[in-house]
Amino acid sequence: MAPSVSSLKNLDLSLLAQRLGRLCQQLGVEVSTAESCTGGGIASAITSVAGSSAYFTAGYVTYSNAAKTRMLDVPEAILEAHGAVSEQVVNAMVKGACLTSGASLAVAVSGVAGPDGGSQEKPVGTVWLSWGNAESQQAACFQFYGDRQAVREQAVREALAGLVARLMAQAKDSEKK
Repeated sequence: MAPSVSSLKNLDLSLLAQRLGRLCQQLGVEVSTAESCTGGGIASAITSVAGSSAYFTAGYVTYSNAAKTRMLDVPEAILEAHGAVSEQVVNAMVKGACLTSGASLAVAVSGVAGPDGGSQEKPVGTVWLSWGNAESQQAACFQFYGDRQAVREQAVREALAGLVARLMAQAKDSEKK
C-alpha cells in the first residue's frame, strides 16, 4: 500500500509536479494521464515542469464515452454497466493509457465536476481516480466540494499526490533491496 497522501495534498501543485518529476527520473518511470472531468489539468500540471518530456509520455483527454472507447480501449460494456464515473472505467482508462502510450505508470480520472450532471447516486463532486499500470490498478472514490473549478483542482491535486505517494513507496522498496 502506498504511503498516506495527506501531507502531499498540502503542497503547491508545482511542488507536487516537481517531486513527481524527480521521482520518475530517479526510478526510470514514464507516466501517462487519462482524463475526463479534469480536461487535461493533470497533464498540464506535470508538463509545467521543465524537462518533463524525459518522463511524461502522453496525456489523453477522453471527455466522451466514445473517446474513452476509441482512444483507451475502455469496453463499451463496462461504460454501459457502470457509467463513466466508476471504478471499473477509471481502472480500464489506466490500463488503456499504459498500453497505448507505453508508460509504466498512469493516473485516470472521471467525475462529475458540476454544476450540472449529478444524480442521487453520483452527486456533483463525485470523482473516481485510479493509479497503476497495464496489469494492476488501484482506484478510489472522492467527494469534492465547491464549484466546478474547485472540484477539478482538488481532483488534479489528488491525482498528483497519489502518483507521488506510489513512487515514494516504490523508491522505499528499492532501497530495502
